Amino acid sequence: MKLQPSEVTAIIKKEIENYDSNLKMESVGTVISVGDGVARLHGLDDCMMSELLEFPGGIRGVALNLEQDNVGCVLLGSDQKIKEGDVVKSSGKIISVPVGEALLGRVVNALGDPIDGKGPIDAAETRPIEMPAPSVLERQSVNEPMQTGIKAIDAMIPVGRGQRELIIGDRQTGKTAICVDAIINQKGTKDEDGGQVICVYVAVGQKQSTVKAVVAELEKAGAMDYTIVVSAPASEQASMQYIAPFAGCSMGEYFRNRSRHVLAIYDDIYKHALAWRQVSLLLRRPPGREAFPGDVFNLHSRLLERAAKLSDTAHEFNPELYQSGGGSLTALPIVETQEADVSAYIPTNVISITDGQIFLEADLFNAGIRPAVNVGVSVSRVGGAAQVPAMKKVAGGLRIELAQYRELAAFAQFGSDLDENTQRQLTRGERLVELLKQGQYRPMSVGEQIVSVLAGTGGFLDDLPVKAVGEFERGLLAYMSASHKDVLERVRTEGKLSDELREALTSAIAGFKSTFKPAD
Repeated sequence: MKLQPSEVTAIIKKEIENYDSNLKMESVGTVISVGDGVARLHGLDDCMMSELLEFPGGIRGVALNLEQDNVGCVLLGSDQKIKEGDVVKSSGKIISVPVGEALLGRVVNALGDPIDGKGPIDAAETRPIEMPAPSVLERQSVNEPMQTGIKAIDAMIPVGRGQRELIIGDRQTGKTAICVDAIINQKGTKDEDGGQVICVYVAVGQKQSTVKAVVAELEKAGAMDYTIVVSAPASEQASMQYIAPFAGCSMGEYFRNRSRHVLAIYDDIYKHALAWRQVSLLLRRPPGREAFPGDVFNLHSRLLERAAKLSDTAHEFNPELYQSGGGSLTALPIVETQEADVSAYIPTNVISITDGQIFLEADLFNAGIRPAVNVGVSVSRVGGAAQVPAMKKVAGGLRIELAQYRELAAFAQFGSDLDENTQRQLTRGERLVELLKQGQYRPMSVGEQIVSVLAGTGGFLDDLPVKAVGEFERGLLAYMSASHKDVLERVRTEGKLSDELREALTSAIAGFKSTFKPAD
């Protein structure tokens, strides 16, 4: 039977009708060399900077070096199953992480994958880990307090929402403890006008047991409900440690861009710099001072400049990026020093990027002063503008009195005869130092802090034995909560300390003082 031309055409059409739909273009390359978590690739002519690449076996990588004849890529997984000649596919996407409400209460790795055993995360949206910092027009000055719940900080080195405040000190001086307290203290923001402050804790280069202990404390305090933990422990590849802070920042920016307030903690930035140094040297980038690559300052400024208090009209300038204005992202980067050397390369870099630093001193820590804040070196360049007015009024002279006490205490060690005024300053200073001691995981409300500081600066502790100061404070706060709850509530809601309210507080403290008898 002879086929007609029309029949042949119909058969061919039927065979190829779905052929075009199965076609797709892929940019592919070849592995030239691989080792130490770094791969060199040939091809990928249209590869983008920070593009996600796909290797055999489900391993992913990030393109960081775009050179004339090859692409340098860091691997986000083991390189054991990757060999020379393997085919690499371009994803066409800049490396991104999942963001949104679904991440709250979860522990994830640097790629946003859950590692807490609580099942997959159903995130409706992803966001690139590298985003431009808000412009000057999209920002406003820092004008809201970010309460840490720690007397020594909120009274003397206040942090504002949108600020970048460095926490710096030697190993084992309580840097992480301050940040965990700050996270726990945000539990009281649930009923505020701006809503619950969201917290992002990024652990870079820490021991897994340390991260686990932090998560356990947050769960115990009920703080994990509004916290995201991003973990890139020391056992992870340097590439994962490098991207972790940027991933955590993007997760926080999702909420900031929707008029929410976010507290991001990077623990710690020095280990982040070490990870970047390792990645850079393996990619054959030239070393600079202390073998760190020349762009290590740029690395941290790209991260920390993203912390900001958005203007109320930020969405009008960039509606694609901001759903609404008024949100904030506060950054608390941690830097570990060696032998209190704040003049080293990375500490000086980060100090120049941030808006102040809280310096924790090993000698104070070992002397039992917790938190071990050195008020002489610590500074907050913008927080005073965001401090609660009532706290500013009662704590105005606290910093000066403590600084004078430190100077006089060093002088008094020589056993010279001291005049009455000097003795009075030493007496007051000893009691203020004792008053500012605070237990770990016990943040205090603003009202309690103001009452406590007023008792110290108002002279109510001057005639008490130093050992009785802590007992006096605990009894006073219990007495205020039981008998003068209305006064505490007024301090919290009004935020200002009128003459009438100050008199009421002073009267209440004096009333408790008259009945206080220290235990033997």
